Amino acid sequence: MDFPMEKKTELITNNDGSVFHLHLLPGDISDKIIIVGDPDRVDMIASLFSEVRVRKENREFRTVTGTYDQNEVTIISSGIGTDNIDILINELDALVNIDLRTGKIKDEPSSLTFIRLGTSGGLRSDVPVGSYVLTETAIGFDGLLHFYSGYDWILDTILSDVLVQYLEWPDTLSYPYAVNAHNELVERFRSQKFINGITISAPGFYGPQGRQLRLETFDSEINNKLSEFAFRGRKICNYEMESSAIYSLSTLLGHKALTICAVIGNRVTGEFVNDYQPLVMELAHMVLQTI
Repeated sequence: MDFPMEKKTELITNNDGSVFHLHLLPGDISDKIIIVGDPDRVDMIASLFSEVRVRKENREFRTVTGTYDQNEVTIISSGIGTDNIDILINELDALVNIDLRTGKIKDEPSSLTFIRLGTSGGLRSDVPVGSYVLTETAIGFDGLLHFYSGYDWILDTILSDVLVQYLEWPDTLSYPYAVNAHNELVERFRSQKFINGITISAPGFYGPQGRQLRLETFDSEINNKLSEFAFRGRKICNYEMESSAIYSLSTLLGHKALTICAVIGNRVTGEFVNDYQPLVMELAHMVLQTI
């Protein structure tokens, strides 16, 4: 499908021809991309590369493309939240599927592989601090997907509907949407080291994840409810803030996506680990060796 992009405000590029927010050119990225939240984590993981070909940065988006075990991989930071993922995935897709000079969509689409390597909070006592969750399904509380069209075919609507009924979800909030990871990646990364399950992508860190500081939340028991939810043998394992957008936009655009997160806190037990960098590096090794 072709879309008119005569307006310069649809797909914005910089003076050097790079895409607007990421400041990247089409040749700057690999077809295998690891997404992290923290820009400092990009350099930490890139220290495992034998060679670095590209190093660029703008705002929270830091990119390193280099070689690991004779394979080229790109690591890029997204910052926090699904709003940043909207920028990240659309601009990465534009780099390979749109001619940045003319704005014309290419006839033959290219597919990228995205692995989100992140941190998260466990929602069950059997998802302890120090474990890793592979997100088979992401449920978005954020509402980003509703700004796009033609997405019904990617949704697990039965799961969403059952959860909405179970939580007595208020009409004032965006309807949760459930999107599955790419099955090929789930099978490739399947490991006894990972807990497979459902992840909630929240649109914030405090109220949207049931935290109460000086403000009360709309449901003070939501975390307990989520921890006890089960549907067709699947359980909700953790909270994070990006995967629903990564899964939905990637699927709509023809890319492959998977999230694996280290659990650095547990909302049921209250346990939290401050020094979680060794967990992230162990996960980075596993992902790089598999990707």
